[in-house]
Amino acid sequence: MTTAQVLAFLRQCADMTTRIQKDFITPATWEKKDKSPVTVGDLAVQTLVAARLAEQTPDVPLVAEESVDVFRSEDGPRFLEIVAKYVQPYFTETVTSEKILAWVSRGKNDDSLANASKFWTLDPIDGTKGFLRKEQYATALALIENGTVTLGFLGMPNLAGLAGDAPGCLMYARRGEGTWLGSLDANATFRQVRVSTHSDVRDATVLRSVESGHTNVSQMDILVERIGIPNPPVRMDSQAKYAVLASGGSDLMFRLLRADLREYKEKIWDQAAGSILLEEAGGRVTDLDGRPFDFTQGSSLKKNRGVCASNGLLHDVALRALQECGC
Repeated sequence: MTTAQVLAFLRQCADMTTRIQKDFITPATWEKKDKSPVTVGDLAVQTLVAARLAEQTPDVPLVAEESVDVFRSEDGPRFLEIVAKYVQPYFTETVTSEKILAWVSRGKNDDSLANASKFWTLDPIDGTKGFLRKEQYATALALIENGTVTLGFLGMPNLAGLAGDAPGCLMYARRGEGTWLGSLDANATFRQVRVSTHSDVRDATVLRSVESGHTNVSQMDILVERIGIPNPPVRMDSQAKYAVLASGGSDLMFRLLRADLREYKEKIWDQAAGSILLEEAGGRVTDLDGRPFDFTQGSSLKKNRGVCASNGLLHDVALRALQECGC
């Protein structure tokens, strides 16, 4: 599959999720077992991406966030009907409930592909709560080969300012070939981006999640003070934070775990695409202990703890501060 082919269907995903946001005051939402929300947008994007991957790379499996469980409720048939309505314009054949179920279930969200030498990983809407607020979210797709992320894409319909005056953007990276940014326009010209050159903490800014449930807020304040950064963290949803770092718009990003989430392990679909974008732009990403992400453990980063991402120049400073703060 070519980069152009992936960018084409990610544009379709962006068009579709933008329509969903406009049509719904609050997009139809279900609560998963872990109490996190899943929307029509999540399921529609996974349907579309899984279908395109099945067409273009049928022998490469998919690890994806969503499952068909949400369709097994009493309202399942109605939910399938809504998803079909939104994905149908992007297909020439009729999209049936059976096809949607087959495409969504193609994405395994367990450890069944832990030993696969090559697979895609997808977060259809990373930052679902941001999507519900009509703020930042991203469609994140990455290819992992023998434990290494070799290709990554982010589609960010609401991330304005990076690609000129465009309201949203696409970013991709192939291992060894840099990170590239363009608008959602089909005729967009992509330009290579690089991380910031800030090496003085007094010039640095930090990104953190909007949701307090995603980070240890009090510890974040202590960490920023310890590093010596004068400005408070900038709050932003999703892997769009990686895109801002990769394009030089900020310098550091952390995912600090609350005390009650000490055993939580990051999902690979939440980090794979963003991590290669940052690394290929000259940045660095590790866990809070300075270890590189280990993508050989299944659907979760079982050997890692939290996230520390940077422009590279400030990474060691950040790791020392993390250790001193006991984060």
